[in-house]
Amino acid sequence: ETATNEMVYRFTARPLVQTTFDKGMATCFAYGQTGSGKTHTMGGDFSGKKQNSSMGVYAFAARDVFLLLSQPKYQHLGLQVYVTFFEIYNGKVYDLLNKKSRLRVLEDGKQQVQVVGLQERSVSSAEDVVRVIEMGSACRTQGQTFANTSSSRSHACFQIILRKDKKLHGKFSLVDLAGNERGIDTSTTDKQTIMEGAEINKSLLALKECIRALGQNKSHTPFRESKLTQVLRDSFIGENSRTCMIAMISPGMNSCDYTLNTLRYADRVKELSINNGGVNEESQNNADLKEYEEMASLEESMEDGEDELLNDEELPSLSCSFQKTMCQIEDIKEKTLEELGEAVPKTKWSDLMAMKDQLDYDMEGFVSYADKLIEEHSKSLLTLGECVNSLRVAIELQKQNTAKQNKRKHQ
Repeated sequence: ETATNEMVYRFTARPLVQTTFDKGMATCFAYGQTGSGKTHTMGGDFSGKKQNSSMGVYAFAARDVFLLLSQPKYQHLGLQVYVTFFEIYNGKVYDLLNKKSRLRVLEDGKQQVQVVGLQERSVSSAEDVVRVIEMGSACRTQGQTFANTSSSRSHACFQIILRKDKKLHGKFSLVDLAGNERGIDTSTTDKQTIMEGAEINKSLLALKECIRALGQNKSHTPFRESKLTQVLRDSFIGENSRTCMIAMISPGMNSCDYTLNTLRYADRVKELSINNGGVNEESQNNADLKEYEEMASLEESMEDGEDELLNDEELPSLSCSFQKTMCQIEDIKEKTLEELGEAVPKTKWSDLMAMKDQLDYDMEGFVSYADKLIEEHSKSLLTLGECVNSLRVAIELQKQNTAKQNKRKHQ
């Protein structure tokens, strides 16, 4: 509780800096409940609402990178340093260094994950990095929760990249995860906040399932289950990959359940080792190709493992149903957007794209406008019509669950 950010860094992320110079992929992520100090540790000390970005793990890692670069051992290599900073919010990726532009996560012909459009900033000193951190942190999505009036509602990933002659030499990914929340503790009925919480829990569960698969030497690791695990894929596989987790816990009796869950999560990460955690990249790619069509949906994973990850007590059935409904809405919406991209003329598609690109948009208005387009192109949009109808039904189900929750709270 009294340890400084620099001391935490010294015993966690600092040993991983060397990995990037040894042509490796390193990852350090902070995990814990909302309000436990993840952003404070990774991004820098807070004084009121102002953050000192030079006193966080991001800045400390950058400082050590430039210290190693100045040593004779590495000076002759001609390495150049680049940084990226992006967030994953509601299952979508946004570039925090490029006006929060929407990014796409795709796999190339070699099954390498590429974040298309992600801007890499060239930096020449630790001071340059601090300025970049400040710029990116100011754009990050925040919101109010039961535990924190200014809570990070997205996963933030800051990457330090070493390149030699424009070719990747090493990469250090520093991840400030959004705080996990139990449905039983979420008192809000706001659709946006509930959807945020459901998506956060969904991605954290996917991360744990990947760690579990790596620890058990499974032939397939479900990296595709979330955008978070997909973009971190190359940091988990390969012989020269190293991972560190900073477990954040909050003092106080009301945080006991969260503390236990965080420590169990950390214990799972500790089980990873060189012998059982490093998946050969070629075998992983082969497994991905063979099992892509057979992968279980995340809905099934949530049924099997959600309580183990997010709470030890059984969640009320209404709360579980509500969060699953929100996830279903998000999945159906994405499928609907894909169908729209294929069927709707570009002139009208642009209007709908502008509507959905807003972080907090009217979903019912989206459905109404989509209905209008379907009427104009009814013969060619049969599949699209089915998707929009499913989205309408899911929204209605969400309304019914909200009404039931409110009724139960007032009894």
